[in-house]
Amino acid sequence: MALFFDAPWYDARLAERGLTRAVLAAAAGLAEAELDLAFKDQRELSMREVSAFAELLGVTTAEAASRAGVRPPPPSDSQRIAALEARIAALEAELAALKRR
Repeated sequence: MALFFDAPWYDARLAERGLTRAVLAAAAGLAEAELDLAFKDQRELSMREVSAFAELLGVTTAEAASRAGVRPPPPSDSQRIAALEARIAALEAELAALKRR
């Protein structure tokens, strides 16, 4: 089961965009009844469904997942390595800038 589905948050984001739960369901490829179960914490959502929610609502997948009570999968080794390489490159650029002073 989901950890906690924040239905008021989702309803507020939908209202801000002038959308309905039916549109949210369609965007994720769900029947409205399936979405209703998720809103009541009676159906777990997949990351694919949550990603569709995020795209429709203009929020990050992490935010949509958190509000849907879904724990995103941990980053892959290649994602972690890429993030570390980006941090190292940024630190090297800062060090080079300091040396030029």
